[in-house]
Amino acid sequence: MPPLFPSLRRAACLICLPAALLLSGVGMARAEGGPVILAQHPGTELDRQARRLVAQDLHDAANQREQPVLLTGSGLLSDNPRRMALFVQLQSASLCGSAGCSTSVYLPDGHKWTLVLDSVSGPITITPQVHGNMHDLLVDDTDRWIWNGTTYTDTQAAPEPAP
Repeated sequence: MPPLFPSLRRAACLICLPAALLLSGVGMARAEGGPVILAQHPGTELDRQARRLVAQDLHDAANQREQPVLLTGSGLLSDNPRRMALFVQLQSASLCGSAGCSTSVYLPDGHKWTLVLDSVSGPITITPQVHGNMHDLLVDDTDRWIWNGTTYTDTQAAPEPAP
């Protein structure tokens, strides 16, 4: 594609990514349920898109002389292949805490990615249960997140504030 159309090229990549992820099966969990497998996928479209989404975190880590490990995975969150989620985790000393490293989940939305679950720690499983035509996510085997129409929300009640 001529260099005059970089935004068109980016849009084409974003539109093709769900299909490419579906065909490749890279780090993918099926919508029927199953664990999301996070792994390094250097040089893939999955890796390239993830690096764009976490560019600021990568920059901040580089300023601390760190080279974070980027792990990615994908999973079909509904029967609609356009709901192919991108799971992204960065691992480095400054980005991971006592609960481990956090994972964020993005869905394609037109020509951009939308963050639908931010910074959860622990393994993620796509469950067979559905809310709003989207599969629930189970984090660390105990923490269920359900779709509210725009994002995933935690089903665990917040603790009462101390008097």
